[in-house]
Amino acid sequence: MTVHGNQSKPNLGRPHPPSPYVPTPAEVEHRLTQLRSRLPNRHPPPTPEQPEPPRAASPQPPTHQELDKAALHGPAGRIVNSLAPHTEAHPAALLLQFLAAFGNLIGPGPHCMVESTRHALNLFVILVGDSSKARKGTSWNLIANLFAGVDPSWLSTRVNSARLTANGLVRALRDQQPPTDRRLLALSEEFATVVHSLKRGNGHLSPLLRCAWDNGNLPTLDMHHQHRATGTHLSLIAHITQRELTQTFQRHQAHNGFANRCLWTWVERSNCLPGGGSAPAHELSAIAGALRDAVAWAAARPEILFRRDQEAQQLWADRYEALSYRDPGLRGAATSRGEAQVLRLSALYAALDSSEIVCLPHLEAAYAVWTYCYRSAVRLFGLATGDPITDRIREAVQAAPNGLARNQIGRLFYGHVGSERIDAALEQLAAFGALAAYSEQTSGRHSTLWLAVQHQ
Repeated sequence: MTVHGNQSKPNLGRPHPPSPYVPTPAEVEHRLTQLRSRLPNRHPPPTPEQPEPPRAASPQPPTHQELDKAALHGPAGRIVNSLAPHTEAHPAALLLQFLAAFGNLIGPGPHCMVESTRHALNLFVILVGDSSKARKGTSWNLIANLFAGVDPSWLSTRVNSARLTANGLVRALRDQQPPTDRRLLALSEEFATVVHSLKRGNGHLSPLLRCAWDNGNLPTLDMHHQHRATGTHLSLIAHITQRELTQTFQRHQAHNGFANRCLWTWVERSNCLPGGGSAPAHELSAIAGALRDAVAWAAARPEILFRRDQEAQQLWADRYEALSYRDPGLRGAATSRGEAQVLRLSALYAALDSSEIVCLPHLEAAYAVWTYCYRSAVRLFGLATGDPITDRIREAVQAAPNGLARNQIGRLFYGHVGSERIDAALEQLAAFGALAAYSEQTSGRHSTLWLAVQHQ
């Protein structure tokens, strides 16, 4: 097996045990808990001649994450600035849900074109936080109250909080004569149950959602369900805790294309208001009036094609390569449609300004929102690959303060996983930057010690 790096074994400050020790799953979980709590590093200091081994990597703890001010452009920014001081909900939760709701309300007419691909302005937003402390439900209630003053009919008939299923989705959007309203905002405040159904490889919901995001034409489920749904305009707002996401979101679902159609948004409680709060009524009334104007502007024409002005086009060209970059692992699977997401977000900001032209502030706002969602995805998925064998090795090495030898890693699977498969997983983790290999000499021969890499 190829050994990465020419470093000699670091001085670990204690003799080798008589036989290799492999941590149990319970010990792995306990060690990961310690790492997440940022306990002091347990590696003894290296001797001057020997390099210091990398410290164990761990997911970033849930520290406060702020939106860039550029994201608070126009009516969207006024809404967040008006509501945020009077609620414990995170500003990102307010902003992303507002953009998703507005994108659904104005329907499929406003769109962008990329070559021959049509992008409507429907968004899939996934809020991830720690149980009720993240105030996810509170944030949606505030947005719903705002839209009740903009279009109460849309709020009461086109926002559906029933459990999201394939049959229910097609039934709600099926083709009918005379044609019915094609808009639907699916609100899933218990998204963990939906993710469980998405995990089933033969399920219909995941391909339906992907088609709904792409072009709005939902395929027929099977011979027993002949309903068709074409020209739909589906948006999604979903709430899930980080623990539920970690436990339920697996490799298949991440890599089949559903995850990268979502805007992953980390949220947490941003204020502590024992007595609650409420935004001034006159501010909300003025904002609702501006929203009604933007909705009326969009409704006045059947089709709106957004185009960038010269300044926005230059910024797009400058950042296109970075938006197109594919990260490794699950976080790459969740963020690989950056170009399309920024495209839709920028058009939404332009629509809120009743403009067919995407100007520089619109694109800057969209890029700021995407940056927040990208960082959220990095926080949520970290160094996970989605492959159970590879991730089991990574977690075990992270849990071992002094690393694991190759034979210790092999014992994690009790002989049920071949050596070549383990070597391939180690190569992948090394390429990912999650683990590093060090050469050590024992009994006249060289062996390999694997240690986790600390990411700042």
